[in-house]
Amino acid sequence: MAKLTILVSLTTSDNDYQMEQAQSAEQAAAKMGVATQIIYADNDAITQSTQLLRAVQAAQEDRPNAIIFEPVGGTALPQVARAAAGAGIGWAVLNRDASYIEELRKTSTAPIFAISSDHVEIGRIQGRQFAALIPRGGTVLYIQGPSENSAAKERTQGMQEAKPANVQIIALRAQWTEESAQRSVRSWLKLTTSQRTPVDVIAAQDDSMAAGARKAFEELPNEVDRERWLKLPYLGCDGLPKTGQAWVRSGLLKATVFVPPNAGQAVEMLVEGIQQPKRLPERVLTVPTSIPTLNELKVR
Repeated sequence: MAKLTILVSLTTSDNDYQMEQAQSAEQAAAKMGVATQIIYADNDAITQSTQLLRAVQAAQEDRPNAIIFEPVGGTALPQVARAAAGAGIGWAVLNRDASYIEELRKTSTAPIFAISSDHVEIGRIQGRQFAALIPRGGTVLYIQGPSENSAAKERTQGMQEAKPANVQIIALRAQWTEESAQRSVRSWLKLTTSQRTPVDVIAAQDDSMAAGARKAFEELPNEVDRERWLKLPYLGCDGLPKTGQAWVRSGLLKATVFVPPNAGQAVEMLVEGIQQPKRLPERVLTVPTSIPTLNELKVR
C-alpha cells in the first residue's frame, strides 16, 4: 500500500502559531508513518482556494489522501470541500466552524471533521485577565484579527462577555502578523484622540500582534511618551513555548493565553479514519489556559 499523503494548508508563514501548526503536523506525520506537504496561502483566500482546488483536481496518483486547512477568509471553502469529498479525499478544517461538514459526512466515505481552539473561551480568558490587571476598571487598546475571520469574532465575543463593565475597549484591526499590528498602532497614534486617551492595558488576539504593537510604541520619538506606553502590561494569545511563554518569562508580555496547536491532532485523526474506518467526531475543541494563571496575575 502506498504511503498516505496529507496536504496541510496554513494561512501564512509569518505567524508563530502557524509555524507551530506546521511543526505539530510534521511531528504527527512522522509518528504515524505518513507524508505531509505544508503549503501557505500568504493570508490570501483566493490563493488558498486555488492551491487546494489544484490539489483536488490533480491526477489521481498525485492527489493527497487528505487535506487539513486553516481558512484564511470568511468561509471554509465549501466548493473545494465538496470537490474533495467527491474525490474521496479526507477533509479537516482547523479553527473554524463549517456548516457543510454535517452534510458531507452523510455521503462521503472519507473522514471529514473540524477541530478548533475554543475561541470564545480564549476571549473569556483575556477578559478575565483584564479584570485581574485593572480591578478598578480602565481602558484596553485591543488589537483584533481580520473582521471577516470567525476566530477573531469569537475571541472578541468571549472577551466582551467576560470583561468587567468598567473596562472600556478601543479596538484596532490587524492581520495576525507582527508587521500588520505595528502598522495599525502606528496609524492610531497619528490620531489626535490617541494622545488624549488614557490606556491601561495593551492586548492583542495573538502574541505576534502584541509584539507588533509594542514595536510601534518603541518608535515614538518622545522619550517620556515612549516609556509611558512601554511600561503598560501587554497581553497576547497563543502562548507557544518559544514565543508567547518565553515573552511572558522575559517581561515583554504580562500574560498570554496558551492555545494548543491542533494540526497534529488532525493528522492523527485523519490517519485513523482512513486506515481503520470508523465514525470520527464531527467537531473537536481544544482547551486554552491562562499563562500565568489568573490568581498569579492578580498578585503580580
